[in-house]
Amino acid sequence: MSLILAIESSCDEMSVAILKDKRELLCNVVASQIDTHRLFGGVVPEIASRMHVECVSTVLKTALQQAQIDMKDIDAIAVTKGPGLVGSLHVGMQAAKTLALTYHKPLIGVHHIAGHIYANELVEDIEYPCLCLVVSGGHSELVYMKKEFSFEVIGQTLDDAIGEAYDKVGRVLHLPYPGGPVIDKMAKEGTHSYPLPLPLNDDSYHFSFSGLKSAVINLCHNAQQRKETIIPEDLACSFQTVALEVLVSKTIKAANDYQVKQIIVAGGVSANSGLRKKLTEESPIKVLFPPMKYCTDNAAMIASAARVMYENQCFSTLDLSVKPTYDLEEESIGE
Repeated sequence: MSLILAIESSCDEMSVAILKDKRELLCNVVASQIDTHRLFGGVVPEIASRMHVECVSTVLKTALQQAQIDMKDIDAIAVTKGPGLVGSLHVGMQAAKTLALTYHKPLIGVHHIAGHIYANELVEDIEYPCLCLVVSGGHSELVYMKKEFSFEVIGQTLDDAIGEAYDKVGRVLHLPYPGGPVIDKMAKEGTHSYPLPLPLNDDSYHFSFSGLKSAVINLCHNAQQRKETIIPEDLACSFQTVALEVLVSKTIKAANDYQVKQIIVAGGVSANSGLRKKLTEESPIKVLFPPMKYCTDNAAMIASAARVMYENQCFSTLDLSVKPTYDLEEESIGE
C-alpha cells in the first residue's frame, strides 16, 4: 500500500492531492487563479507565484482535513519539478521539501507532462505499447511509450502549442481568457466557411500552429480593411476544424506506424469536445481520455505518476531544483 501526498504549482493553480494505492483519491484540492489572470488576458507569472505563497498552507491544510489523514501516515511527498513557471514551481517545491524534511519522508520530483499522461491511469489502466498525444497551452507532442514510464518524444510543435494558438485566436476574436473552451463551444454553432491552411500538413509527426494563427489574424485584418463582417462562430469552426484535422491525422498515422495498442490523450486541450469526438470516431485504435476534472493542472495527476515512481524507488534528493524545461525522455525508468 502507498499513500502519496502530491503538490502541483507549475502555473496558475495551486493543488494538493492525497492518493492511496493506484486509484483511491482521498482528496484533490485545487485553488485556481483564473478569475484574476482573466483581467490581464493571460497568466502573469509574478502574480501567480505571489498568490501561490498566499494559499499554499490553506490548500495543504484543507487537503489533509478532507482526506482525514495525518502527515505521519504519508509514505512520500511528490511535487512538480517542471516544466512550468519558475516562480510558481518554487513555491510548491519549497513546501514539498519542508514537509519531506520535517516528517522524514522521501521526496519525488515529478515531470509535469508525466503527470498529465498518468492522469489517465486514475480511471483505467494504460495498455502498452501506447502513443500519447500531449496537448496543452505549452505543449503539443506525440510520445511513444513502449512500456510503463518509458517516454520517447517522436513529434512536437515547431513553434506554438495548440493551446497557445487557441488562446491567441481567442484574443483576435475578443473572447475572454482562456479562449480555448469558448472557441470549442462556438465551433459547434458555426460552419467551416473560411479558407484556412492545414498547418504543417506533411508526413512528419511534428506540428506547427503559428502559420494557422497568423492566417486567422490576417483574415480578420483584411476583413476589417474591406469593412466586411467576420462571423465569429464560423471562424471558430474553421480554425478548430483545420487544427484538429492535423492533430488527429498525425496521431493516427503515428499510432499505426508504431503499432500501438492504445492512444491516450493528455493535457488541458484533452478537454476539447471537438478533439474527443473526432479522434474517437476516426481512430481504429482504442482511445483513452482523462476525465474532465483531471484535464487541467491538478495534484491528483502528479500523485498518479509519483505512485509509479514510488513503486520503482525513484526518489529525489533535497537539492532537487525546479526548471522551466525538463527533458521528458530522461524521466524514463529502466532505459
